[in-house]
Amino acid sequence: MNNKYIFPIYKPIGISSFDVIRQLRKITGIRKIGHAGTLDPLAEGVLVVGITRNGTKQLHQLLKCDKEYVAEIKLGADTSTGDREGEEITVVVGQEPTLAQVDEALKSFEGEIEQTPHRYSAVKIKGQPAYKLARKGKEVQLQPKKVFIHQLEITKYQYPLVKIRAKVGSGVYIRSLARDLGKKLKTGAYLISLIRTRVGNFSADESLSLHDFAQKWEDGEITISGN
Repeated sequence: MNNKYIFPIYKPIGISSFDVIRQLRKITGIRKIGHAGTLDPLAEGVLVVGITRNGTKQLHQLLKCDKEYVAEIKLGADTSTGDREGEEITVVVGQEPTLAQVDEALKSFEGEIEQTPHRYSAVKIKGQPAYKLARKGKEVQLQPKKVFIHQLEITKYQYPLVKIRAKVGSGVYIRSLARDLGKKLKTGAYLISLIRTRVGNFSADESLSLHDFAQKWEDGEITISGN
């Protein structure tokens, strides 16, 4: 890792992105730590963090980086949250879509599109994350925004499950993509699992688990100066 203030951490399923920051603060004793793009608790993968002011001031550039994901989507059902956290609602499907039909629908989202973030996303409305407002039963109105999707590839399909690899620009929500795919196919759809495999030049393979980071910090393999 060439930048001694920027680290790719592999966030596990079950904790929030801020939980990662909290644990890194505990490990290092450094308060000034931030990350370049939230991962939901049910998602895992690369979370790029900046440590000390020298690191955090570089994060705005990393927020603009392209990202890659591996996602599993379930067709034939919806949930209120757009992922498996919500209660599943079965959608009556007249005919199961073929692989060719799913691929055609998926490819229609490549290029520049307008995407509306899911109401259970982390997009902030007057300083409050949308998902917190949605969980309180409050009305959430999010505006569509232009985003760019470089490539969407099906790696496995056996109805109702489709697994995809996505290469996207900044600001793309895979949960919203799953929702929109379900609408396009008229089957409904929600996100089963999500792995962020790359952020810019940082890959999952080179990312450190929190345990590994703590061990390297304790052994003096990672040292950070500045504030």
